[in-house]
Amino acid sequence: MNRIPYIAKAMVLGLLTTQILATVHVYLSNIHLHQTVSVIAGAGYLTIPNQYIAQGLKDFGPAFFGGIFFTLSIGTGLSALSAALAWFWNRIVSRNRLFLISVAILWIALLVVINTQGLSWIATSYFLVVPPVVFAATIKGMPDERLDRVWLHRLVPVIPIILLTIIWAAQSDRYLFLDIRDYLLLSNPVGKKVDDFYYRNTLYPAQVFKSLEQKTLKTCSIQGLKDKALYSGAKRVLINSDYLLVTPDTQVDLNIISEQDRLGFYHNGRRILENSVQDFLLRPRKVLQDFSAATDTYGPFRQATFLCLLIGFPVFLYVMVFSLVHLLTALFAEQKHCLVITSALCFLIGLALLAPLHIGRPKPVSLSNVAQALKSDSWQQRVSALRLIVNKRLEIGKYPAYRTSLTSDHVPERYWLAKAFGLSRVTKTYPHLLTLLDDPHPNIVSMAFYSLGQRGNRQAVPKIMKKIETSDHWYNQWYAYRALKSLGWRQSEYQ
Repeated sequence: MNRIPYIAKAMVLGLLTTQILATVHVYLSNIHLHQTVSVIAGAGYLTIPNQYIAQGLKDFGPAFFGGIFFTLSIGTGLSALSAALAWFWNRIVSRNRLFLISVAILWIALLVVINTQGLSWIATSYFLVVPPVVFAATIKGMPDERLDRVWLHRLVPVIPIILLTIIWAAQSDRYLFLDIRDYLLLSNPVGKKVDDFYYRNTLYPAQVFKSLEQKTLKTCSIQGLKDKALYSGAKRVLINSDYLLVTPDTQVDLNIISEQDRLGFYHNGRRILENSVQDFLLRPRKVLQDFSAATDTYGPFRQATFLCLLIGFPVFLYVMVFSLVHLLTALFAEQKHCLVITSALCFLIGLALLAPLHIGRPKPVSLSNVAQALKSDSWQQRVSALRLIVNKRLEIGKYPAYRTSLTSDHVPERYWLAKAFGLSRVTKTYPHLLTLLDDPHPNIVSMAFYSLGQRGNRQAVPKIMKKIETSDHWYNQWYAYRALKSLGWRQSEYQ
């Protein structure tokens, strides 16, 4: 254990702390969602998620696995920042008191920023608890510095991550994340499991910090509006925006109370804004967007989470790989050489991760050889052709070779085929799109739902609704519901 770098130990402690907080955070959100789904179902509406997912919302598993998202985002970011500040304070500024005061001010500023749109104790708890834990653990675990150690030696572990950041950034383009998914994750069994885990569990934490506008279904009530025509109009525009009317005796996301010729918009008993009835009926989307923005207490927290995911997670991976390599290197190398060897090996590992992308990326496909590329023996080449068809909005039905991709063993190939079907306007491709709704891979099913929405054929509505009611995958249900909305379907048709 003494050979494991102290920063790795401190960051792991920070992540364990985050995971506890995140599990509680997601669990409380799941309980609230379960109550919302129950109320919506009781009112006779179609629910997303459906009852198969809702019945598990009170279980520990979804909360724990959903909490991993926050652990690997906000947890890694706060842990990396706290460890770096502790190292800088101890090693560079020799525990200068003024610098420590500056760090404390920065910490307080973070707490203030997170709550600028409204106090959220559970979101604040990450910033209140994790940084002190990691900072203290880093200082406690930091060994005494050798007097003969030069500045360059201190920076040796940091140099590889700086160089790798530059190299990876140079490779970045708008297709990088698609290439990582298609040619790295979905090309091997381990990557497929990672992909499946992500899509199985990502909507639980997402539900935690979505604004009302971002949530699929919301509850609301209207009180005191006695004019039947105005009431019907208000109900219609609310349902069209997925604010579903339920009994006013339950806690709702939006409570509209008629006050003479004005409408008061309330959230959790607090008046958020007011409008005339006519103004609301004329521009309901703008009013509901303003209401959502005014009740969104998670805006800064969302931004911090995604920033931490972008920066903190790669840093965490590097620290963990560095620690493992350092542990192994220490078995055969002298201590004075161990750090340099470990850093060099980590740099090589980072470069090696680029290899699968370069190997997997096929030769570019031009418009003149799309048909030939679809017949290629290389699945990567066929995927490249399908991508070009989607990006150039070509008619997939003009290329008969697409039929072989329907039964391909490669997930990315069927995924891009499903997306290409959404742009097709010939009838012969429609039955093939429907068959992809029964694909064993959820990514493909989701894209098939999306494409059905793009096709604009309302005959698909009954089939989509049946799939929603019987599906056990929340992500697929979400895409299916969006397809229904694209086809002009509204909740009032379900009641």
